[in-house]
Amino acid sequence: MPLRFIRRFTRSILLIPTILVAILFVLACLASELNPVRWWFIGALSLMLPYLVIILVFAFIFWLITKPKAALIPLLALLIGWRQIKVVFSFHIFSSFETEQKAPETIRLVSWNVASMYGISQQSSNKKYDRKEIAATIQGLHPDIICLQEFNHSETQGEHANNIGLFSEAYPYHFFSKDVNRRNGFYQSGSIIFSKYPIIRTRKIQYPRGISESFIYADILHGMDTVRVFNVHLQSYKFSEQDYQDIRSIKHQSDSTLQASYSILKKMQLAYSRRAVQAGMIRRTADSTTLPSVICGDFNDVPASYAYFKIRGPSRYDAFLKKSWGVGRTYYAIAPTLRIDYILPEDRFKVEQFDLIDENLSDHLLLVADLSLKPGEKTVLK
Repeated sequence: MPLRFIRRFTRSILLIPTILVAILFVLACLASELNPVRWWFIGALSLMLPYLVIILVFAFIFWLITKPKAALIPLLALLIGWRQIKVVFSFHIFSSFETEQKAPETIRLVSWNVASMYGISQQSSNKKYDRKEIAATIQGLHPDIICLQEFNHSETQGEHANNIGLFSEAYPYHFFSKDVNRRNGFYQSGSIIFSKYPIIRTRKIQYPRGISESFIYADILHGMDTVRVFNVHLQSYKFSEQDYQDIRSIKHQSDSTLQASYSILKKMQLAYSRRAVQAGMIRRTADSTTLPSVICGDFNDVPASYAYFKIRGPSRYDAFLKKSWGVGRTYYAIAPTLRIDYILPEDRFKVEQFDLIDENLSDHLLLVADLSLKPGEKTVLK
């Protein structure tokens, strides 16, 4: 009798956290639908979604064994959030990427946040070599088009800072946003598109509200086809080293937890609001073209977010989801589940191959995809 009472009491106690996790999960799923200009705190919940899914799966198994009726709670929550689960987890376990296997009509595209081309080493003696290693890593994949974010270059400092020159022999065409341009070209930074093929049209679209960055696109002539490639970099949280230390203090529940949390949440609120505006601009610009297009870059947001769903829309593939597996971490800091970099081809393309490559040269992983236009989607330059 006492043992039966203990079991019932234990199940009753465990039912409460199961319900709370299910509610949190459903709220996190709403992040893709609610504009974070007003609902930024819901957007922040989307960062927890992979963990909530795992907890709900284990809760479903536990309740299925001990009290099957209670298993309906996690099951119903998972079914409600299936749309979000599908973009967080990919299940192509046996996929692989063959560097040399590339059909002549296929476009190989690389996207990478290169952390200013000087890598993640803290030693100044190593940084001078990282820029060359980064360029060699990219060109070793033999891409046709390269989209880099946080790229920097100098027109006046000489060969040691001429980062465009590292690519110009193999990639004679490029378009550089030059979002920062100090002292008449002494220091320039922003996003850049390199291409083996002629770039026939370009555009830079400035973000609003005093943001120095922009997003860019280039219309590229590939054979007789013209494709539009977008390179985008959305607002980051702008966390400083002190902020990362504060996050660690929160994890360890130190005395400064409350003050640290307030500072971090304010930065997150600003970032979510700005990304919502930027995502809307990118989506409207992408929808305005009749050319087959690919959007790639660093969104600084996870797949369950408003920004991701807004930019992707109903007519784009996620190359990672088509050809990879797992959660696809692309950024090192903070958490092991942050996939914030993407290649999103329009559904007029077929994703032939995709890979995430970690060379320990940036705080982001390199993305590479082979894309081909589907039959009947060929475009002719007029």
